[in-house]
Amino acid sequence: MKRSEEENLILRASRGDRAAAEVLIRAHQASLYGYMLRMTGQADLAEDVVQEAFVRVLTNLDRFDPRFRFSTWIFTIAKRLWVNACQKQKPTYSSEVVSTWGKPAPIEPGADEREDSRGRVRDALQEALLGLPADQREIVVLFHQLDWPIRQIAQYMDIPEGTVKSHLHRGRLRMRRLLEAYESRSGNVREALP
Repeated sequence: MKRSEEENLILRASRGDRAAAEVLIRAHQASLYGYMLRMTGQADLAEDVVQEAFVRVLTNLDRFDPRFRFSTWIFTIAKRLWVNACQKQKPTYSSEVVSTWGKPAPIEPGADEREDSRGRVRDALQEALLGLPADQREIVVLFHQLDWPIRQIAQYMDIPEGTVKSHLHRGRLRMRRLLEAYESRSGNVREALP
C-alpha cells in the first residue's frame, strides 16, 4: 500500500470510519502476527499481543506521527506489549515438549515425506530463533521474514546500521550452530542450512 493511501486510511479511521480501520488492520495483521509468533514462539501469546496492539493502535490513532512509517509504530507497540507480558509471566513448560526433547520425531507409516521434512525444518528454525538473544532474534525476523531493509530496522530499533549488520551476522552464525546441533539430535534438517 502506498504511503498516501495509508495516510488517508489513518485519517478516515481516526474519524470513526470502520471500513478504513478494517483495511489498516488487514494490511498489517499477517506480518505483525508472523513477527510476534517468531519472537514469542507461542501462537496464543502472539495472537493476544497482536490483538492488544491493534486495540491500542485504533484507540490512539490521533497520536500517530505521519513522519514515520505506520508499520514501525504498530511493531513498536506490539514489541512493548510482548516485553511487558514477558516481565509479568514466569516461564511455563509444556510437558509434551519436555518429554520429547532430544528424541527424533516419530514418523508415522505412510506420512507424507515432504510435509514431514517441512515440519522438521520449521521446528528447527523456531528452536534456533528462540536460542538467539532477543535483539538478534528480532533483527533476524525483521530482515529475513518481513524483508525490512537494514536502514528501517536500525531506525525502528534506534541503533546504528552497523550494529544491525553485526547482530544479523552473529545471529546467522549462532542459528547455524543451533541448527547443526538440532540436526544431530533430531534428524535431518539439512535443507534449512544453505
